[in-house]
Amino acid sequence: MAQLEQRIHALLDSDAAATLAGIRRGIEKESLRITTDGTLAQTPHPPALGSALTHPYITTDYSEALLEFITPPSTELHKPLEFLEQLHRYVYSHIGDEVLWVNSMPCMIRNDDDVPVAQYGSSNVGRMKSVYREGLGHRYGRKMQTIAGIHYNFSYPEEFWKLNQVLEGENGPLQDYISRRYFDLTRNFQRYSWLLVYLFGASPALCKSFLAGREHQLDTFDHTLFKPNATSLRMSDLGYQNNAQSSLAISYNNLDEYVATLTHAIKTPEPAYDKIGVKVGDDYRQLNANILQIENEYYSSIRPKRTINKGERPTTALQQRGVEYIEIRALDLNPFEPVGINQQEIRFLDLFATYCLLRESPQLEKCDLHASKENLRKVVYEGRNTATELCNWGKSVSLKDWASEKLTQMQPIAELFDRTHGGTNYSDALARQQEKVDNPDTTPSARILDKLESRQQSFFQFAMDQALAHRDHFLSRQRCDETNQRLEQLAEHSLTEQRHWEDAETQSFEDYLADYFRD
Repeated sequence: MAQLEQRIHALLDSDAAATLAGIRRGIEKESLRITTDGTLAQTPHPPALGSALTHPYITTDYSEALLEFITPPSTELHKPLEFLEQLHRYVYSHIGDEVLWVNSMPCMIRNDDDVPVAQYGSSNVGRMKSVYREGLGHRYGRKMQTIAGIHYNFSYPEEFWKLNQVLEGENGPLQDYISRRYFDLTRNFQRYSWLLVYLFGASPALCKSFLAGREHQLDTFDHTLFKPNATSLRMSDLGYQNNAQSSLAISYNNLDEYVATLTHAIKTPEPAYDKIGVKVGDDYRQLNANILQIENEYYSSIRPKRTINKGERPTTALQQRGVEYIEIRALDLNPFEPVGINQQEIRFLDLFATYCLLRESPQLEKCDLHASKENLRKVVYEGRNTATELCNWGKSVSLKDWASEKLTQMQPIAELFDRTHGGTNYSDALARQQEKVDNPDTTPSARILDKLESRQQSFFQFAMDQALAHRDHFLSRQRCDETNQRLEQLAEHSLTEQRHWEDAETQSFEDYLADYFRD
């Protein structure tokens, strides 16, 4: 705590507020395309949306039906949400009578084969993306890959880092300092991400079809699976946190260890995946039979990132140019918000990330990682029982007391951000989160279960109602002519760019993969 207070006071005394105005934010938001009867769309990615391979703002994630919206990074707080709004309006004007699902847990999907794997054309880069997804399907099941979320990309400006380096009396290259401090942030994020899951978790229930044929410990009513006090089943072992990766020990203690442990997983064979086969006949089933095919297969609630060049591995980019930004991946889609997230949540994420950066961040030992995972598991399944006991450095503390303590410690940071932007929006966003701690019924997860109970609805009926309401929201609003024209031009340009990549291809896919994975 002493270090947190010292750092905050030093920033306040140094008028760091001006440097915080340069924070860059971007959002990546996933949404399934569905039919009006609530099943997964089987249509290919619409050509009017451009090439999923080369379009900068509209692409696909795992499935051909899983759209991903990407906003360009901006220093203006309102821009990411405004751009997301425009992207949704544009997409709705080009998908006919299809609808965008607005919940993290998917629509009705009966079989794995009903999930079409995303296709990116015949270039080696495109083929690699598709084969990687085929591998994910073989390893974890296709249905598991249709879970959607929001990723929040966040970076501090160089002026902020320079000021901090001076205040801390640090010497040496600035980028080395930046990378080290981002890893401080990621370690604390793992310690305290349970708080985000409590405050913003919005997947306490799911469609029964998702777990058809699988054992589970969930309660059942009307084709719905749920837990009465659950917050985010997306973040449970039902979702991306798969057991196949549970033995991995990826280190977040520093950049070199992070790259080394990830690289080890990419190069280490896994017998279970070897049985699947890599290339069977002329068809690739996966990129390789190692623990991870590529870095992105490792699921983490936060990632240190660096913009990559075409064909470059993420770990190579990080090693050569250091950490550029962080990607927060612990966020459910909020079905009460048309674009899945609101400005208040964004402001709190700014505060939370900065809290994680400024407070002391010891190295993460195995026991710390275990405690963090156990805390997260408890909040995922029982979080709205705020008497639930969590582990804080070996001591037992109630969720309510610990959450209140964290929020209180963030108050000076909120004041710093309010000084940057004027007004009291950050302090107000913080106060709103305290209300959720004081009254669990105001959390998104509680509001969802309340809707199901009060309307005697299944999860599917609730989710479908929300999807149709949001569709009406986007279709009834004016599209910006300038943005619309720009997106039409980008769609056309991206299709042309994909064709150029394919026409220029001279290397065999086998040689391309060998080069990609070569040290």
